[in-house]
Amino acid sequence: MKIFKKFISLEAAGGYCLFLAAAIAILWSNSPVQASYDALINANFIFKSKTLNSVVPISFVIDEGLMTLFFFLVGLEIKRELLIGELNSVKRAMLPAIAALGGMVIPAMIYVGLNWNNPVGLGGWAIPTATDIAFSLAVLSLLKSRIPLSLKIFLTALAIFDDLGAILIIAIFYTQKISWLGLGLAFLVEMILVLLNIFQIALPILYFLLGGLIWWLLLISGIHPTLAGVLVALTVPLKIQKAPRARPLNDLQRALHPWVIFLLLPLFAFINSGISLNSLFGTLFTNVSLGIFFGLFLGKQLGVMSFCWVAVQSKLAELPAGMNWKNLYGISLLCGIGFTMSFFIGFLSFESGSFDYQACLRSGILLGSLLSGICGYVWLVFISKKNVGIGGSQGKFDRLRKPKQSFIEGLTL
Repeated sequence: MKIFKKFISLEAAGGYCLFLAAAIAILWSNSPVQASYDALINANFIFKSKTLNSVVPISFVIDEGLMTLFFFLVGLEIKRELLIGELNSVKRAMLPAIAALGGMVIPAMIYVGLNWNNPVGLGGWAIPTATDIAFSLAVLSLLKSRIPLSLKIFLTALAIFDDLGAILIIAIFYTQKISWLGLGLAFLVEMILVLLNIFQIALPILYFLLGGLIWWLLLISGIHPTLAGVLVALTVPLKIQKAPRARPLNDLQRALHPWVIFLLLPLFAFINSGISLNSLFGTLFTNVSLGIFFGLFLGKQLGVMSFCWVAVQSKLAELPAGMNWKNLYGISLLCGIGFTMSFFIGFLSFESGSFDYQACLRSGILLGSLLSGICGYVWLVFISKKNVGIGGSQGKFDRLRKPKQSFIEGLTL
């Protein structure tokens, strides 16, 4: 629980940095010096030597290069939670998994319904299926002790399943023409990493070099190279039997987490969030923007609530201790904060085209995420005030109740 609580606190703090980076980008892109922002995000890295003369856009370096570290961290989080964390049993994982599924299916259906007659726009169907764990936890952390810890745990678990779904969507639907030779070679390198795991070899330099090779092989094979981060993360040993105190997975996660949360993701947000207010309101009423907006704001809450209701009524799962339908609705609202992964999938969806889908993408994600965050926060504040008794907060109130079933068995909230 110490590791999990530290994870939550870092993600929440990182959400504030994401918000600040996005706000700076929006203000800068609407200031008298807008040209300098455009010049910065459109800059190129130039590599020159006797045998090499290459120009690489800064967007490629961040979106397809550095974001691999983000996916590596996501892979580490998924593996740890499935092995020893809050998702290591079917009983614990069932409700957040079902909620995440609903939070992907219904938003996608809303988007498809609004863009059915637009073949290019239809490619962005997966954009509103994502939930930004850092932003959503940041909003939840503003409530402090007004809410029980089980809400934060549930939202984190849901977002982890959501990330897993996004990874599968990118791997299956957002690939170019596949080079089977490159993919086969990447598979062979992955098998070498699996052998390193089996033989308990945890030298970071080996995983870094072989991971870089997988990244390059995926790039030339037509599959998005950032998925190399997940493939490498799944082979990192959880522990070393000959050295009981060694925890390679936890050590890597602890070392990378602050860099990804406080530097990489804010940089990604800064580069991709800039949009002029004219473009924001000019593209808001296009079907693509409306599909993203309604998918995030309405689709997420409808999907999470309806799938959870069916799961509980059919006895497939039950609400965690300290959670009721009112505060679950607040969580479902916060799930509409898409941001990081929504942007990432959006750029894969609209890499080319005569119409400015990038502006539609930004307006839909920013407004949908903003409204979801505000409404989720206001709702949770409202219900926490109604449930607070004399001399106690919602969190303290839940600790006094005898729960029907603990979300984390053996944990006293």
